[in-house]
This record gives sequence, structure tokens and C-alpha cells, in this order.
Amino acid sequence: MRTVLVIGGTTFMGYQLVWQLIGEGWAVTLVNRGRHRDPYGDRVERLVVDRRSPEFQERLRGGRFDAAIDFAGYSGRDAEGAVKALLGRVGHYVYISSGSAYLVREGIQLPVAKALAEEDYAGNMMEAPNDADDLANWRYGAGKREAESVFERARHDQGFPVTRIRLPIVHGIRDPERRLETYFWRIRDGGPLFLPDGGKTLTRHVYVTDVVKALVELLRLDAPLGEAYNLSQDEDIPLYDLVERMAHLMGIPARIVPVSAEELTAVGLEPRMVSPLSGRWASRLDPSRAKRELDFRHRPLERYLESLVEGFWGHEEPPSSYFRRKDEITLLGRRGHR
Repeated sequence: MRTVLVIGGTTFMGYQLVWQLIGEGWAVTLVNRGRHRDPYGDRVERLVVDRRSPEFQERLRGGRFDAAIDFAGYSGRDAEGAVKALLGRVGHYVYISSGSAYLVREGIQLPVAKALAEEDYAGNMMEAPNDADDLANWRYGAGKREAESVFERARHDQGFPVTRIRLPIVHGIRDPERRLETYFWRIRDGGPLFLPDGGKTLTRHVYVTDVVKALVELLRLDAPLGEAYNLSQDEDIPLYDLVERMAHLMGIPARIVPVSAEELTAVGLEPRMVSPLSGRWASRLDPSRAKRELDFRHRPLERYLESLVEGFWGHEEPPSSYFRRKDEITLLGRRGHR
């Protein structure tokens, strides 16, 4: 029986992956802080520990795993702890990074003008921005980039068997961010759907089920690949068209209203709550290397949207981004729309 260590793994992508591994007969050990209850029962072993504490290395000492996957590494410190705990004790370590690691590189213009490939990664990290929202996004991307640097040095200097996976925005049923739901609920109520810049922003995301399939294939490998790979859908699509496709699948016309971010802010509405996919800090990734070397295949956009629309109808509680919906409708009246 093959053994796998899952760091994180109690929500969304990790949830799907763990069930897949259990179904294939893997012996799964979960490591997390125990803040989220999981539904796995006695099918997994659990280590409840903070990965940033000295106890993390103590709890893993003596354990050996065919593979490990890290959903919860957000800093160079997190990566250093994983290397110290698992060097010589794991056959293949898969680190889940982010497309945001590209966005903090010097010379990257936001929003990105093209889909970013792995060769676009090299370079120095930009200085921290002053704007509070930009700074929060920068810190996330900087932390992922620092973690990747630690893992890459460990691979080169110590033979640490790591493969890095970079992801854009991930969609799927159980997405805790509920980003697409922000649009589904507004389409469903038939009211205005405000899109900053009219929805011209290009989007290129990824579907969780296709990510999980690729991750399982990686964990099955007997030897690490030692590279970084982007996983992403193939299509670039303007947000306006994405919303129109969702509305078509729901059978309800979308009342799209272009608006500036400044206009939303002026009436106390946060643009990211009204339209979370309109922000500058969204990566668009080129999956060509993964397609060539991992045989990665992503289902067409239309197919995964169908699944998400079908799953949406079972939701009874709207996301927090919907709670000020009345204020949006009031804004429409002020602008003279009917």
C-alpha cells in the first residue's frame, strides 16, 4: 500500500483529492491544525499540529511516505520546516503554489497582458506596494514565491524531491471563496450585474476536478519531476462573455451594467464584492508545458460551467458578497437605469 502525507486537505481541492486517494487504496496521513472537521472517519490517520511549531518536525520524525502534497505552504518559513521534517523521508513532494507568484515579479504589468508560462517566472521580486488591497495580494504572491525558492534550493543542494504546481483561480463545487456564485446569484435575481470596466478583463481559470486528476497522477510517479508546472484551462475569455455564458446555461438573461470601480467605492460598495473576478491581481497561466510533459488535459470551459450551474441550484444561502445587493440596485436607480 502506497503512503501519502497530505498537509492541509480538509477543504475544497484537498477534500476531493483525499477522497480520490482513499478510493484508490492509499494510506493517507493528514497533517493540519485541526480547525476544520473532516468527514473521513477512520479512513485516514491524523496528526494535529501547527506546521510552524517545533513539534511539527518531532511528530513527523521516523515517518516515511511514498509521496506528500502541501496545500498549506504560504511562506519560506513553511517550506523550510517541510524540508527539515521530510528530507530523506518522502519519495515525491508536491507543493501547491499559485499564479500569484508570477505577479510579484519585477516587470510584470497588472493586469497581465498575456498568459504566463514557466519561463516568465525568473527575475527579482517587486517591492511591496503601498495600497492596502495591493499589499494583501502582494504578500500572498510573495509568500508563495519565497516558498518556491526554498524548495528549489533544497532540490538543487540537498536532493529534496519536489515538484511545484502553480494554479490560477480554482473553481468548483465547494469553493469556499464562492466567486462564481457572486455572479450566479445576481443573474438569478434578474437585477443589474455591475462589471467594472464593462467586463473586458480577460479570465483564464481552472476547474478543481481536472487539477485533482493531475495531482493524483503526479503522486503516482516513482520519481519527482523537479520542475514547476502551470495547470490551467486553455481558453482566455473576457469576463463579460463568461457571465453571458453562465446566464445562458441558467436560462436567465444577464443585465450587465458597466461601471467604474470608483463609482462603486463612492457609494460604499467594494468592487471585489460586487465582481470578484474583475481585479488586477488575477493570473492567467499557460499550461503548455503540463500538456507536453504531464499529458495534462483540461475539459472545455462550457462543460465545467454546466456542472457548476447544476450544482448552484442546490445552494440556499447566498455568499457574503450578496448581502448588500439592495445597495447595488439603489445605485442602478441613481444612474437612471430602468
